[in-house]
Amino acid sequence: MPVSQSEAQHFAKNWQQQLSEAFTTIEDLCGYLKLSPGDLPISPTARKHFALRVPLSFAASMEKGNPNDPLLRQVLPIEDELIEYPGFSNDPVGDIQSVVQPGILHKYHGRVLLINTGSCAINCRYCFRRNFPYNDLQLSKQQESGAIDYIKSDLTINEVILSGGDPLLLSDARLGNLIEQLEAIEHIKRIRIHSRLPIVLPARVTDGFTNILANCSKQLILVVHANHANEINERVITVCKLLKNNGIILLNQSVLLKGVNDNAAILCELSEHLFTNGIIPYYLHLLDKANGTGHFEVSECAAKLLIEQVQNTLPGYLVPKLVKEQAGYKSKQYVL
Repeated sequence: MPVSQSEAQHFAKNWQQQLSEAFTTIEDLCGYLKLSPGDLPISPTARKHFALRVPLSFAASMEKGNPNDPLLRQVLPIEDELIEYPGFSNDPVGDIQSVVQPGILHKYHGRVLLINTGSCAINCRYCFRRNFPYNDLQLSKQQESGAIDYIKSDLTINEVILSGGDPLLLSDARLGNLIEQLEAIEHIKRIRIHSRLPIVLPARVTDGFTNILANCSKQLILVVHANHANEINERVITVCKLLKNNGIILLNQSVLLKGVNDNAAILCELSEHLFTNGIIPYYLHLLDKANGTGHFEVSECAAKLLIEQVQNTLPGYLVPKLVKEQAGYKSKQYVL
């Protein structure tokens, strides 16, 4: 998709500047997309509960003038978010009961997850942690040494997952320091980073950041998050190639979303785009039932039919595992 002169000027800026210029009002986003707010089911109340935030690098992949664009649907606060759905809650996957100390979730055997920050570059409306109490439970810089001590003390832990929010909103210095501390723990085999930034704000993948990952002595996996092939634009392709060429393992996880990707052809196209650009389709999640997200839900029965259609079309290595996460279980559950 060609870019305008103003877009080109924006994309020439560093990632922090691009992030500071993200859309935060419906009026500005709609103006950019040549849409009238009055023609959309927008809810100021939903936006008040969960703020709008969309980097231009993501919005630029939306189809201007299309109120049903699948990327727009992921970020637009609408009235349906205010509907209460049975079985939905503020903690749908049991995160809070898995907190062992601020910033550390120890839910599954052999793995701990660090909530490094509560901030994201983009506010996805289907976010399962949109109601998470980050102010109380995120890992502050002052608490990092306690987290490292906890991981050192448990020899059964062999993998550390950096999550959030989005851990790539940390500075290179802080991220590099944290990875160095984890590298020094002998029983840690792998470090896994879950981030949406390579997709929504690819400028974050700088040479400095790439060097931090490439020089890590532990096996390092970067799990990105794309839900639709239209998210894989030229800027995303460029940084994924940079990461791949530096030996970084790239996986993708998606969420199955009504009105976004609940179609076998769309899912197949996404897998093809990912793999072509060095990213392995890894997980396709059923929606985590967080309050405010019920309008995105695709039934388990429908999801099974969709994944069967994908399996009948693509080779096995392009078919993501269909999974769901349930509070109290010892692992994610495959949906067969």
